[in-house]
Amino acid sequence: MSKFALGQSVTRIEDAALVQGTGRYTDDFELPGAAHAYILRSPHAHANIVRIDTAGARRAPGVLAVLTGADAAADGLGDIPCIIPVTNLDGTPRADTPRPVLAGKRVRHVGDPVALVVAETLAQARDAAELVEIEYEPLPAAVDTRGATQAGAPRAWEHIENNLCFDVGGGKSKAAVDAAFLGAAHVTRIELINNRVIANPIEPRAALADFDSVSGRSTLYTPSQGPHFIHGQLTEAVLKIGKEQLRVISGKVGGAFGMKIFLHPEQPLVVWASRRLKRAVRWTGDRGEGFVSDVQGRDNFSIAELALDADGHFLALRVTTWANMGAYLSNYAPYIPQGAVSVLSGVYRIPAIYANIRGVVTNTVPVDAYRGAGRPEAIYLVERIVDVAARELGLAPDELRRRNFIKPADMPYQTPVESRYDSGDFAAVMARAMEKADWAGFAARRDEARRRGKLRGIGMAMYIERCGGSFGDTVILKVDPEGSVTLISGMQDNGQGHVTTFVQLLSDKLGLDASHIRVVQGDTDVVPSGFTGGSRFLAIGGVAAMSAADEVIAQGKNAAAGLLEAAAADVEYGDGEYRIAGTDRAVSLFEVARATQGLQATHTRTPEAFTYPNGCHICELEVDADTGVVRIARYSIVDDFGRAINPLLLEGQVHGGTVQGIGQALLELGLYDAESGQLLTGSFMDYAMPRADDVPAFDCGFHHIPCASNPLGVKGAGEAGAVGAPPAVINAVVDALYALTGMKHIDMPATHEKLWRALRAF
Repeated sequence: MSKFALGQSVTRIEDAALVQGTGRYTDDFELPGAAHAYILRSPHAHANIVRIDTAGARRAPGVLAVLTGADAAADGLGDIPCIIPVTNLDGTPRADTPRPVLAGKRVRHVGDPVALVVAETLAQARDAAELVEIEYEPLPAAVDTRGATQAGAPRAWEHIENNLCFDVGGGKSKAAVDAAFLGAAHVTRIELINNRVIANPIEPRAALADFDSVSGRSTLYTPSQGPHFIHGQLTEAVLKIGKEQLRVISGKVGGAFGMKIFLHPEQPLVVWASRRLKRAVRWTGDRGEGFVSDVQGRDNFSIAELALDADGHFLALRVTTWANMGAYLSNYAPYIPQGAVSVLSGVYRIPAIYANIRGVVTNTVPVDAYRGAGRPEAIYLVERIVDVAARELGLAPDELRRRNFIKPADMPYQTPVESRYDSGDFAAVMARAMEKADWAGFAARRDEARRRGKLRGIGMAMYIERCGGSFGDTVILKVDPEGSVTLISGMQDNGQGHVTTFVQLLSDKLGLDASHIRVVQGDTDVVPSGFTGGSRFLAIGGVAAMSAADEVIAQGKNAAAGLLEAAAADVEYGDGEYRIAGTDRAVSLFEVARATQGLQATHTRTPEAFTYPNGCHICELEVDADTGVVRIARYSIVDDFGRAINPLLLEGQVHGGTVQGIGQALLELGLYDAESGQLLTGSFMDYAMPRADDVPAFDCGFHHIPCASNPLGVKGAGEAGAVGAPPAVINAVVDALYALTGMKHIDMPATHEKLWRALRAF
């Protein structure tokens, strides 16, 4: 392999092992004599557990253990924690929703774990689970985000009045915003739903636990977005065994999208069972289990109001959001809707913003971060209300946006919702996207489509993201005398190309062939703390790796000077070697490592500020007026990611996020029956994922302006497509339908049936 330079489109190093079938996912780890676990789950959304009889199951062939909530309580297992504190508007803390690993006296959503059956084979465990006798007393269920807060709605938790588990505010004072509305020449109001989605990564969740009877130590193999994140919760909050008694290993991870950051009941259950039985135990979820047990995403109902002056300038934005948290507050759950507030200014100058965020508990699967984690919800709201306002004022959508953009001269720009943008040229990004999309030629294409009996629409959305802040990550860089460099990172690749990017950074920095560099991730015994999420990899992990390389080079300089019999001040480093400046006398990095018994640096990157990637998505589509079928005809994107380290991987991230955003806009919906609380979209027969023919080829471009808050100048990219796509698609759908129906809004997903019904109504 050759040396990699920054800015090159390098194909992924990881792919060779994956396409050859040698990549090891959790289910590929083989432990001799591993038993199989099966989890018996609640068929009810809300019910009291009157009686559990496990006697028949315990006698079944091959059964090693049948464990219930009573066993978990007897062994002192703790609850899965929500680690986000919240202070309500009235000064009280958020409500608590204790989440046991196995339900005790009550189940609170379909799929809630009730019993764990362990047997020699999976078939035996499944068969035995059918012999567990459980008597339930069904209770009324609350499932609808807004409806659960209305008078007379069933309570998901008896101690939580109106199912409101927290009630917080964000932005400027409500009084200041209300005053701005009083002086407004025009007010646009919109109610919208941000639909519930289900992550559905290719690799399901899994857990394989081993036990060493000599040391009393357990090892858990599980796909994660950073094994340290769940390690502490497992050992301290749930299993209570002490950190040194557990090792967590993540091998290859086949997609995550936020869902695999968080602790789920199955991970502690498998470790607990393994420790009781003193043997290996494995569990791999099937797709049906994933639908009713993986933390889900989004599910907001919002009322938004935008105040404008007589010239179409924004004065204030007022938002009330009801955010469905599901049956239990998951690890990060309250943070997600609160995090949305930080980007409610979008790319616009909005002097006053106030948001009221109300967390709602329901008898549904818990909700947590899903690609973008609050920012897609916020930008969808902003870009929909801006589009509606433009239509009400008779302005072109680009014109209203242009009048209100934050300008490059305003940077750094402090928004009224905490975020401080360091860079960006939003007008230039939009202009380039409009050029790519041939915005000026759209009218002719619409006329041509009309002659064919089609409704053609075009929609744009500007987005801004907030990534890579808060806390730091650590890397360890080792230069081995035998000719290799090892980078050890607590971040966890789950499909983004971390290894390729780390190697590319270090190959460029150290001047070494890529074949000399390896990356280690995913083992709490080896890697430092850290996790992947929030588009923070390059701005934090990448900067840490580059800084560690600088430290290693500096460490070796004095030793190199001794070997070269020169003053350290006369020695320079480049292209993999130290040399006396102006001469050809040099020693390699590895020769210096041999002389010093190895070089090593540990560097923690604590970010100074967030990064703010931004861009413009333009979607052009056709709706068949007879059937409601949507066909996306063109899709143009221009992004500002600060700097492209690997344009090929960068574009791949944009493609993936955009497809997920299109899926949410047109197809995907986690839908629960209002009466029974049953998940009606519990398989791919009913939950529609985007397919290849649902999306066109994307026309991607970049307009990078380096980020001022990190040395690489990079901005996060992993979630951007999922932020920009939903409002662009819905804006295009509404544009297509407006001339015929006068409709100003349609909620996601804009399915064929929903559009057909809307068209029939006019």
